[in-house]
Amino acid sequence: MAPTLADPFNDSSALLEFVINQGNGVKGLSELGLSALPKQYIQPLEERTCMTSIEPQESIPIIDMSNWEDPEVAKSICDAASKWGFFQIVNHDVPIEVLENVKDATYRFFGLPAEVKNKYSKEHSSSNNVRFGTSFTPHAEKSLEWKDFLSLFYISEEEASALWPSICREQVLDYMKESEVVIKQLLQVLMKGLGVNVIDETKESLLMGSMRTNLNYYPKCPNPELTVGVGRHSDVSTLTILLQDEIGGLFVRKNEGDNWIHVPPIKGSLVINVGDALQILSNGRYRSVEHRVVANGSKNRISVPIFVNPRPTDMIGPLPELIASGENPIYKQILYSDYVKHFFRKAHDGKKTVEFAEL
Repeated sequence: MAPTLADPFNDSSALLEFVINQGNGVKGLSELGLSALPKQYIQPLEERTCMTSIEPQESIPIIDMSNWEDPEVAKSICDAASKWGFFQIVNHDVPIEVLENVKDATYRFFGLPAEVKNKYSKEHSSSNNVRFGTSFTPHAEKSLEWKDFLSLFYISEEEASALWPSICREQVLDYMKESEVVIKQLLQVLMKGLGVNVIDETKESLLMGSMRTNLNYYPKCPNPELTVGVGRHSDVSTLTILLQDEIGGLFVRKNEGDNWIHVPPIKGSLVINVGDALQILSNGRYRSVEHRVVANGSKNRISVPIFVNPRPTDMIGPLPELIASGENPIYKQILYSDYVKHFFRKAHDGKKTVEFAEL
């Protein structure tokens, strides 16, 4: 039963029961029409997005992929990965209808009743590879994040057919399948930029041996300036391929200082960012960069990232080709699953995870 608005969740256990245990998520909170943000979501001042730190004139690079093998395009991809850690691609090979279909499927999944979505929660899901949740790591966070998600770790078509929610399964599989061409193009260019000219099976599996897609839902929020959709973090992936809707709200940290740049939605584009795994594999030549999502007071927002990762059993460290050419390694060899566990063990904390791999 929903609590009364007269006493909106003063008690943390009532909030956790409603949001997590009953599967209502922050979408359920948003739909109660609360006049004030529950205190559990109020972020400390330093974690809120201060509008004076936004650089309105700045933009991450936008790269036309129609001639992706052109040396100039390849150079712009490698430059973006080393200087910005983020870029948008247009005229890529993922059909627009595939992108529209996966956005529609995201809305359909989050439109399901709480008890249906809750079948996929940590407590009830039949597999760790399918997870409906809220915030990031609620048990480790002092302040919660204003986001619900469905996380789908891809093992095989057979497992997806058996375990993924039927309301979004085909659309997510299509999105992943069609994106694979673009992922391979980007990795080929980025590896060439490091002097690695051949991606054999072992190298391909190290770079993209496992994939996870998240469906993210950021419902409209009372007092959005007091909370975050997602706190400051860098991804643990090799690359992340992000589809965002037209609402906007993703911000990327600029290299120097504490300024942030908005990533404006461009219809049909995909946002690409370097993850920690690629920063480590490239021995710091490509950079994973902090990013965050602001909450929105008037509109619901969705996004659909594909996290392209090494396999959990892979050892990651600077590529042997780089060390052979005389570079000193700045990262140690580390088991990828240990790196990922370290990331999920704590609240979002900027770029601190990568320190775990430093020599």
